[in-house]
Amino acid sequence: MTQTHPTPMTGGRLTAAQGTALYVGAVLGTGVIALPALAAETAGPASLLAWLLLVVVSAPLAATFAALGSRYPDAGGVSTYARMAFGPRAAAIVGWCFYFAVPPGAAAAALFGAAYVEAAVGGGAVTVAVTAVLLMAAVTVTNHAGVQLAGRVQLALAGVLVAFLLLAVLLSLPHASADNLRPFAPHGWTAVGPAAALLMWSFVGWEAITHLTGEFRRPARDLPRATIAAVVVVGALYLAVAFATVAVLGSAAAGSDAPLGELFAAALGGDARWLAAGAALLLTFGTMNAYYAGAAKLGAALGRDGALPGWFTRGSVAGEVPRRSLAVMATMAFAALAVVLAAGLGLRPLVLVTTASFITVYVIGVAAALRLLPRRGRAWYAAAATIGVVLFLLAMTGVYLLWPVVVTGAALLYLRLRGRTPA
Repeated sequence: MTQTHPTPMTGGRLTAAQGTALYVGAVLGTGVIALPALAAETAGPASLLAWLLLVVVSAPLAATFAALGSRYPDAGGVSTYARMAFGPRAAAIVGWCFYFAVPPGAAAAALFGAAYVEAAVGGGAVTVAVTAVLLMAAVTVTNHAGVQLAGRVQLALAGVLVAFLLLAVLLSLPHASADNLRPFAPHGWTAVGPAAALLMWSFVGWEAITHLTGEFRRPARDLPRATIAAVVVVGALYLAVAFATVAVLGSAAAGSDAPLGELFAAALGGDARWLAAGAALLLTFGTMNAYYAGAAKLGAALGRDGALPGWFTRGSVAGEVPRRSLAVMATMAFAALAVVLAAGLGLRPLVLVTTASFITVYVIGVAAALRLLPRRGRAWYAAAATIGVVLFLLAMTGVYLLWPVVVTGAALLYLRLRGRTPA
């Protein structure tokens, strides 16, 4: 098929440092405050293999999306690459899967952070609900002011978060015990696969910044630099925190709602709930900030391309703020939070519903890279190396695949009712 290139985007202001911070915030997010415990519950110490698998996979995956973003900087991100490779319907499916995954994901992220605050101050469900609402409101206001402010905020947050996580690991490791690594696979080796699917929540984010590539001052130079730096930082910190959680906390890690707090308690010999709550709020804000920025820009691009109503279009050009798209997304996020609180849903289903959508985006995005990137180049080989793994992770989400299937059906129905093929 004939490839169509996105309209060149100009006026970007993000630097490589701000881009690195947005990457770190998008990927090194709420997963690090809760998922080491959930993964340990699923696979025991063998969950470390799942962490290692995803760290190894993240490097070529990030390189793939960075290569696409550098070559085709556009607010549509993976949706644009799918349109160029497979046509407008594929673009609409990818766009909808990403855009409509952010509201439930935001609800889960806000609740992760709010649980740490409740552990520190008490107050039960009321504290959790109020904290989650305030987090969502703060992120919405930050992004309403524009992506440059979001980038500056993220740059400050990233430095604090990296320092905090390093401190937690270094102070707690002297209390590690080899006995906590035995038995290494108490639930069998097959538990590593489901643990990896669960942990994928911690590694989604490499695609999020593709929607902001046009906002970089020099995408071809700054995006690869930001990607390399973020891969190193995120991979090292995830492995360090996961190992410390298992080696220091042992079997208690599986039942911990606040593993970072437990690590500080083991290191300092006291109550570290306030310190852990502060870190959780920073991590949660950083993740939500990056995803709101990317998804709001994507919504505007989908409106521009006909995959959403044209009303969304304003803000699709680099330098403009997509306030309409942001308002819709923020409203859906508040609605998702209200439903979760009213129904008393656990966090595990929210995590897997969201990751099933993002892994679907990954599969289509990597497939598009195999078609769009220069064959036999380094980026093409990176895409080839990851396609099998993302398909495996997609299968591991099991019944939660129903959510992206439903979203896909809704996207195609919208295009049919609209009565014309999107641009």
